[in-house]
Amino acid sequence: MSRRHGRRKPMAEINVVPYIDVTLVLLIIFMITTPMLQTGVDVDLPEAQSKTVESEGDGSNPPIIVSIKADGQYFLKIDNGEDESVQVDAINPRVVEVLAQKPKTQVLINADKTVDYGTVVTVMAALKNAGVPTVGLMTKPEEDQ
Repeated sequence: MSRRHGRRKPMAEINVVPYIDVTLVLLIIFMITTPMLQTGVDVDLPEAQSKTVESEGDGSNPPIIVSIKADGQYFLKIDNGEDESVQVDAINPRVVEVLAQKPKTQVLINADKTVDYGTVVTVMAALKNAGVPTVGLMTKPEEDQ
């Protein structure tokens, strides 16, 4: 009988230390890889005081972004893909092709602040003439000074 009273009861708690270790490792991996996933054309946007435009729908319809760099290069980003270099005369057919499949897609112009105003207006007018209902301009918020 003395042996029976000397036994320990089985422990019914789960050891969570290994789960915490795995979670910490995954957190570190995601913190390192997330900045690497954000790519795009490096454009120095003009600053303006404006409100953020919310995209329509559930986010499954990303906007078409036409980027104009300071050196005059044009880039086109469709469906959250990579920015691809295009000639100015190839922009309209590509945009019209996407809008034929997804008519509610927004079209945004992402131009460097040193780009000539006439260049931006010319691209905007060409998009409007191609049948794009609205063309937006991308800016970054003004910093408090």
